[in-house]
Amino acid sequence: MDVPDDLRYSDDHEWLRTDGADGLVGITRYAADELGDVVFVELPAVGRTLARGETFGVIESVKTASDLYSPISGEVLEVNDALGASPELVNEDPYGQGWIVRLRLADPSEAELLRDAAGYRSLIGD
Repeated sequence: MDVPDDLRYSDDHEWLRTDGADGLVGITRYAADELGDVVFVELPAVGRTLARGETFGVIESVKTASDLYSPISGEVLEVNDALGASPELVNEDPYGQGWIVRLRLADPSEAELLRDAAGYRSLIGD
């Protein structure tokens, strides 16, 4: 399973890539594979403040719909508008072009509460 070592992971299958006070969030390859073909991603409003664990959107596939949960607290700086026209990017490149939101982190140390790659592999049985 594709689990990059440089990311942190939530038990809800979101990933976080930190860059100083900012963080990029998406869903994991495991989650994308479980969902199947993604057909729609509901994105939050830019400027919205999220608490760790708060629902910030919905991802829909041909099989089901699932809530998206923020792995860390912060303010939405940017959303991936490309997902509006090409939601399949979540399946094709979940750790790259399929990212979902960029946050200004309220407390970057919260990232330490998330799983590292080894911990996430253990969670998904990989």
